[in-house]
Amino acid sequence: MTRGNARELAVHLIYGRVFTGEEPEQVVSTRLNKEYYDKLSAENDVYSERPSRAQLRYIDSVVSGVANREEDLNAQISRFSIGWDISRISNLARCIMQLAIYEILYVEDVPTGVAVSEAVRIAKKYDGDDTGAFVNGILGSFARSLAVPAAEEAK
Repeated sequence: MTRGNARELAVHLIYGRVFTGEEPEQVVSTRLNKEYYDKLSAENDVYSERPSRAQLRYIDSVVSGVANREEDLNAQISRFSIGWDISRISNLARCIMQLAIYEILYVEDVPTGVAVSEAVRIAKKYDGDDTGAFVNGILGSFARSLAVPAAEEAK
């Protein structure tokens, strides 16, 4: 399994929490249970291979991290989704952007460009080209803001 597939699984788990309200640890253990996981392989090829230990640590870390910082991540999405109230953004697009912003801010071995391009890829795969462009616009603005020193941003 690739990091991209692990990232996609993480999006599924983050998205699932929107509907179940489960704690991150519970959603990870339930959805990655061998029996449950094997059933999903018929529905989506991302489940055809089980994650390695390193990928499980990544998935667990980002799902928990997004859950624990959800308000801050949503604030960043709101800040850059000019003209869009966050409640109008689909749950899936919001979950994808939450993961990307979390990776950019807190996962050291994920370059910003990779986080953005992977988010766009996942958005296009599950929600179409328009959502991919929307996600790219918000994440691109967010990424550019990180490169601007805070003093200049206040001007």
